Amino acid sequence: MKIPEKFEILVTNGLVDEVVCQLMSGKEADVYVVRSKGELRCAKVYKDAGSRSFSKQAVYQEGRKVRNSRQARAIVKNTRYGRKEQEDAWQNAEVNALQRLASVGVRVPQVFSCVGGILLMELIVDDSGNTAPRLNDVKLTGPQAREFHSVLISQIVLMLCAGLVHGDLSEYNVLVDSNGPVIIDLPQAIDAAGNNNAAGMLQRDVDNMAAYFGRFAPELLTTDYGREIWKLYSTGELSPHVVLTGHYEQSTIPADVGGVMGDVEAVRRWHERHL
Repeated sequence: MKIPEKFEILVTNGLVDEVVCQLMSGKEADVYVVRSKGELRCAKVYKDAGSRSFSKQAVYQEGRKVRNSRQARAIVKNTRYGRKEQEDAWQNAEVNALQRLASVGVRVPQVFSCVGGILLMELIVDDSGNTAPRLNDVKLTGPQAREFHSVLISQIVLMLCAGLVHGDLSEYNVLVDSNGPVIIDLPQAIDAAGNNNAAGMLQRDVDNMAAYFGRFAPELLTTDYGREIWKLYSTGELSPHVVLTGHYEQSTIPADVGGVMGDVEAVRRWHERHL
C-alpha cells in the first residue's frame, strides 16, 4: 500500500521499508503492519492530541513525573506547548511501561523505537504466522478460560509488583499467540504508588477479566482477586510467586477515627509551636 505521510520520517531514517497494511483504526491510534529491517513489525500511529479527551487522561496521569516545572505549568495552563508536552508524555508512558514490564517477565510486545508519534514494536502472531487475534475473537472452552484467567491474574500481579496497573484491561486489549495471552495498549498505565485511583483501576481490570472468562467458566464470577491482590500490595506482602485464593475477607476491626484525629491534631499543634 502507499506509505502514509506520517511514516516518512521512519522511512528516511531506515526504520521502515514498507507499509504492508492497516490492522485497525481506533480512537487513540491507528495500527499498521510494516516491514522493518527485513521483518514484519507493528506500527502504532498515535492520533493528534486534539482528537483525545484530556479530562479523561487526567485520571490516569495523576502521579506521573514531568521533566521540569516549565513543562508542568504549561500542561496545567493547557497551552499549545503544554498540549504537545502532554501528548509526548502520553506516548512515552506506553514505551516506558512496555519496557518496564518486559524486564520483569510480563508478556507484552517488544519495543523497537518511538519516533514522530509512531511506536514501532513486535508484531504478535499465531501458530500460522498470521496476526494474533484479540482475546474477544477466540472461542474458549471452560478449561481454556480458567487457564487464561489464571495466566492474566498472574500477569496483573507481576505488573503491580513492578509498580504499574494497566488501567484499561479487557478482552479487547489482550492478544492470543501460540503461547497464550499477550497484553497490549498501555499509554494509560498507572503508577500504583502515586495515583489515588490505582486501587479502583486494578479492581476494574480484575473484574473485567472475571466477567469475560466467567462466560465460559461461571465459577470465576464469584472470585475476588482484586481486593485480595491490593490488600497484599498495600501491606507489602505481594510478590510474583504469591499464592492467591480468589477470596477476600473484610476486616471486622473498627477504624480508630478518634485516634487518627488525635494524631492529626498533635502534629498541627507541634507545627504551630515550631513556626
